Amino acid sequence: MSDLSAVSVLLPGGAGAIVTLIVLLILKGHLVARSVLEDVRKDRDDRIAELVKDRDMWRAAHRESEAARIEATNQVGELLELARVADHVLRAIRREVPGDAMDQSVAAPPS
Repeated sequence: MSDLSAVSVLLPGGAGAIVTLIVLLILKGHLVARSVLEDVRKDRDDRIAELVKDRDMWRAAHRESEAARIEATNQVGELLELARVADHVLRAIRREVPGDAMDQSVAAPPS
């Protein structure tokens, strides 16, 4: 009881003021039970873990997408080189065999 008498000297209203202050803090949400605080922290940690998981998934997907894009670019380059070689071969064949079907116009009627 000696502790309460010291409080009554420091605070006008004494123990009643402290109880009123604590009730106001609880009602305004500034003072919560430990179990509530632990639940909020657990929920926060779970959300952070989920966000980290999502971030890692998107990073892996981006790396895979970039690897596929680079491979496709390389394949297009190879296909373009093959098309150039085929074009060169067909043009060379066309010059060697004059008067064949490649020299005639497509729109010309058959004679």
